Amino acid sequence: MAEGRTPLWRAVFAGKPDNARALVAAGADPHRPMMSGWSPARLAAAGPTPDLFGPPATLSDHESALLTESTRLRSVLGETYLLGLGLACVAGIDVAETTRRLHATPCTRDDNDLAVVGASDVPGGTVLTQPMGYRPQQQDVHERLSPGTFCYALYENPKSGTQGSLSRNGVLVAADLFPAGEAMENEPSDQVLLAYTCRHDAIAYACALTGLRLPDARPITGPPDVWLRLPN
Repeated sequence: MAEGRTPLWRAVFAGKPDNARALVAAGADPHRPMMSGWSPARLAAAGPTPDLFGPPATLSDHESALLTESTRLRSVLGETYLLGLGLACVAGIDVAETTRRLHATPCTRDDNDLAVVGASDVPGGTVLTQPMGYRPQQQDVHERLSPGTFCYALYENPKSGTQGSLSRNGVLVAADLFPAGEAMENEPSDQVLLAYTCRHDAIAYACALTGLRLPDARPITGPPDVWLRLPN
């Protein structure tokens, strides 16, 4: 086992069922506990081949709901990878509260001004976007938006790829993350599951993790409900 997972787990995560079957035939144990409770068999139960190792493993009601919602999000968001996009997903607050916390003022769109961001109300919280900028994932935005809740933000960096960050209760707790990339050892169970169900779809991952139930892609692709100017 390396980095908390076995070659069998990696085969399931990568969507290589033939490799997984070969490893089991060679003696690998699909029920071996790892990765915050996600054995290879439990991980397979959340994917396209749930019966890969026989009768599917049982998922909890919470896990099943998270799987259903992340699948729905991927469907309604479609291909929403937007190079240069800055995004923040905030749980449990609306645009009015977002505006108050950021000390922002309504304005018109200005793609050349990093102080201007879009904000949209969605079921479960608020989406903050910047079509070509990193402002939504900067630390001061995290610290203002997340008291009493949590926020996941990302930047589709044209030079280095997608960068993610997470804040809780007004504190930036993780940065330089790779949303919807390889799951990391000791990550919480929900994040391991979503890394699998939303792999290579960072926007769906951010929305699902924060419980934002977007009905369509408009809050991401625009136009937002309102444009806001953040103070310097």
